[in-house]
Amino acid sequence: MITDLFGRALDYLRVSVTDKCNLRCAYCMPAEGVSLVPHRAVLTFEEIERLVGVFASLGVRKVRVTGGEPLVRRGIVDLVGRIVRTRGIESVPMTTNGLLLAQYARSLKDAGLSRLNVSLDTLKEDRFLEITGNPGLQAVLAGLRAGRAAGFDRIKINAVLIRGFNDDELFDFADLADECDFDVRFIEYMPFGGTTWERGKFMPASEAVARLKEKFPLEPIEKRSSSDPAYAFRIPGRKGSIGFIASVSESFCQSCTRLRLTAEGRLIPCLHADVSLDLREPMRKGATDEELAALIQEGARLKPKAHEDFLKDFSSEAARRRKMISIGG
Repeated sequence: MITDLFGRALDYLRVSVTDKCNLRCAYCMPAEGVSLVPHRAVLTFEEIERLVGVFASLGVRKVRVTGGEPLVRRGIVDLVGRIVRTRGIESVPMTTNGLLLAQYARSLKDAGLSRLNVSLDTLKEDRFLEITGNPGLQAVLAGLRAGRAAGFDRIKINAVLIRGFNDDELFDFADLADECDFDVRFIEYMPFGGTTWERGKFMPASEAVARLKEKFPLEPIEKRSSSDPAYAFRIPGRKGSIGFIASVSESFCQSCTRLRLTAEGRLIPCLHADVSLDLREPMRKGATDEELAALIQEGARLKPKAHEDFLKDFSSEAARRRKMISIGG
């Protein structure tokens, strides 16, 4: 097993297959944009497949496919199939913005994709355009319908909760969860380099829960795994669920089992720590699987015990250097 210095067994890998995205979400993409990784620097399918195999040999069992936007990567269905067929990998979910999902849902299901998480921060057309820079709400909704039709039974919707922007849609999302039997997860608004994060726009998950309780009785749902960052509720008599990921106000670092692999092959042990380790160049220079495994173990030891307290210091130099679009979702 891959373990860090604090005894956490790391069995979950998030693989960013591209840094390209067809949206420009304000909390993810700096206003001035980012310099895309040159094509030659992006991991090939064969390199991703090989690295996933090495991670699997070290105990990784879940691989989430992310981006950028993973569905803009040419041949993504083939890549998903390769990851699914990797010995030792038991679960391969994907996080997508859903714009292209109607086109790919059926083939992704046929390739063995386990689950879908769709990022959707608002159910209002004008707000969708404002936050993403694209009038694509109807395309995302069509993608959700296609995902369900393709056989993805448990579809999660990830909504970043921003005070003064979409916090008045809590009940709308609760209704969507009921109508479509979706699992909605509200994610606290996190600071990243180049974005317009403001303390006043931050809403803690506890406040959102209190608002929902004013209208609905909420029944806690037992976590399937101690490493699940979300705490979720069921509303009696309704389908679906409502959950919260309090990554800023209530750190779940002590139970984090995640590692990240960027599109250009850097191992990132913590989303909010300014540390990483290059796997691409050693691999391209002929490193054996055993040598890559040793590097992965070395990278795991860089994982901090906990990330910084954003509410005290959300403008630190380390925070300014981190760009979500470059790290991977």
